[in-house]
Amino acid sequence: MIIWYVVGGIVIAALVIVGLVAVSRRGALGRAERRKEISGKAGDDAGADGDGDGGVDVLDRPTTVDPTEVEALPEVVTVPELDRPEAPETRLARLRRRLVGSNNALGRGLLLLLSRDRIDEQTWEDFEDTLITADLGVGPTTELVDNLRSRFRLEGVSDPVQARTILRDELLSLVDPTMDRGLRTARTETPAVVLVVGVNGTGKTTTVGKLARVLVAEDKDVLLGAADTFRAAAADQLQTWGERVGVPTVRGSEGADPASVAFEAVQNGIELEVDVVLIDTAGRLHTKTGLMDELGKVKRVVERQAPVDEVLLVLDATTGQNGLTQARIFREVVDVTGIVLTKLDGSAKGGIVVQVQRELGVPVKLVGLGEGVDDLAPFDAEVFVDALLETG
Repeated sequence: MIIWYVVGGIVIAALVIVGLVAVSRRGALGRAERRKEISGKAGDDAGADGDGDGGVDVLDRPTTVDPTEVEALPEVVTVPELDRPEAPETRLARLRRRLVGSNNALGRGLLLLLSRDRIDEQTWEDFEDTLITADLGVGPTTELVDNLRSRFRLEGVSDPVQARTILRDELLSLVDPTMDRGLRTARTETPAVVLVVGVNGTGKTTTVGKLARVLVAEDKDVLLGAADTFRAAAADQLQTWGERVGVPTVRGSEGADPASVAFEAVQNGIELEVDVVLIDTAGRLHTKTGLMDELGKVKRVVERQAPVDEVLLVLDATTGQNGLTQARIFREVVDVTGIVLTKLDGSAKGGIVVQVQRELGVPVKLVGLGEGVDDLAPFDAEVFVDALLETG
């Protein structure tokens, strides 16, 4: 009886084992069939693409995804390469090249004196007329001619080399190399503030843009204030100048109060801790009292936050006496500290340099030499005089 129980247990165990093997085989065969099916599809896809051998796991292949479900890639922003402004030394060399042998009336007058084998009374009269024509002014011309005649006579000048040496000394004295021509752009507790003023048509906004390049070349952090709110184009122009060298611009809406824009520019300059804030003001006729009073307001409002270190008056070097009239009025309103002479190239009357300094008692600090973006140079008295005396 016991034997039958044992035999029955063995049979049941055998049946269980056979059943488990069959189930396992069917599961294995099922997985194999499914893998073969998936691999076949992958192989078909691979074959259609011209690569693969039909045995690549589907997980190793790219899947088809709805484009709307894919997160957009961030837009690639191309940062424009900034301009590299020329160094001041390069600009001085250009100043000399532009003036050497040019059609500058003052240079012609000086060379006239040196080219004569014999200097007689007629020579002196011609020389004097040429200097006055060159906008040197009656007073400076008389002073220069009297000093030259006296020295030529006392020192017995007999050759052009000696005459050139004396002429250089006297002319240099007239231009006055002792005047401080440095720009006050050193940051203290607040940014240095430079106010640029002038009448319409002198190239004032362009000068501000070029001055920004000069300061950037000196490794200064600069901020521009577009306080010429009467012309939207002026603010656009100034902003373009700034963008080329990586300088921010504060601007207001067209017709906004210029003083408020200037105030905000200085405020931003203080917050950003920049070195220099350059403020472009609206060009205005010196004969319009209301506009000139408004310019005075701009200066007063700015000074509530920081002192105005420089007030640069932009003058067109070709305007002569009219430029001097403008200069007098601006000096009375905003206390001009320096002059920027634009268009001081072959067509200018170089004598304006001496006359405007005498008239205002302030130095010419910068000169514009042409239309190029870096055609604004520090004025150097010796370079100026030497260039006038060069024969080219």
